[in-house]
Amino acid sequence: MDLSTTYLGLELASPIVPGASPLADDLDRALRMEEAGAGALVMRSLFEEQILNEMFREEQDVQAAENTFNEALTYLPRIDEYRAGGIDRYLGLLSRLKRAVSIPVIASLNGVSLGAWKDFAAAIEAAGADALELNSYYLAADPRVDAAQVEESLVQAVETVCGSVSIPVAVKLSPFYSSLPNLVVKLGAAGARGVVFFNRFYQPDIDPEQLEVVPRLALSDSSELLLRLRWLAILRGCTDMSLAATGGVHSAIDAVKAIMAGADVVQMVSALLLNGVDSVRTTVGGLDQWLEQHDYESIAQMKGSMSLARTADPAAFERANYVRIIEGGIKYV
Repeated sequence: MDLSTTYLGLELASPIVPGASPLADDLDRALRMEEAGAGALVMRSLFEEQILNEMFREEQDVQAAENTFNEALTYLPRIDEYRAGGIDRYLGLLSRLKRAVSIPVIASLNGVSLGAWKDFAAAIEAAGADALELNSYYLAADPRVDAAQVEESLVQAVETVCGSVSIPVAVKLSPFYSSLPNLVVKLGAAGARGVVFFNRFYQPDIDPEQLEVVPRLALSDSSELLLRLRWLAILRGCTDMSLAATGGVHSAIDAVKAIMAGADVVQMVSALLLNGVDSVRTTVGGLDQWLEQHDYESIAQMKGSMSLARTADPAAFERANYVRIIEGGIKYV
């Protein structure tokens, strides 16, 4: 069975890709994921705050007598609060991964500002990354910033990064944009080779007794895949860019659904954290078995077979299904 796929111009042996997380921090674990059938690896994200903090610390060392940045530093997370460590450590890990595995290694930057992404993208390329994933984790909470400004800022940052490196760039998006197809087309025009759906915003909780905001980390489950399927199916007909699904892929059948909707690859994190990296082998094996049982010869034959590109009017098709569900699909108990 031919499980190969093309993502960001890279030829992958399978569409199963461990997504951005600590999973690739350990070289032995990375090798196990490669041996289990992973098509590529995405490194954990390097955060903009880490880059800025380190830059400020270097400036402070140079101008120690002036203490110019002492107050500013208190507004940023301490760099030792990030498990990944500093910039040099990240680049060192990237270099070691490239020497250890033969599958593509994709670096990840998490931020929102132009300077942080641009200045570090070239260093990532020089360290040997096969591709770069820009993780746009931005919550628009300022009422003075309209939707057009939010999108234009992202497009400009992507355009600058893509102009400064030769490796392919993918953009990891949240679902909270007013017109995702329009934004995706703009990102493609800015130089992006692919998009990843979707970033998961971690929802904070409130401790009413301690009067504190409490961070909560909830791993995904297969129900989260539904939102990804919808947009993959819509966007497969809007762009020739590579599409990746992340969030909600926990089994081979989840991967089948995402690929049918139009994904070139599926990224897995929560399932691997819950069940171990051998879940890669289980998913790849299950995918191979499913294709054989249903008389598919390759991933390419299945890809996009359930996308809205197969209908003349995707918006009308989507609304027709919505009406059908609301009018007759709900069972009351």
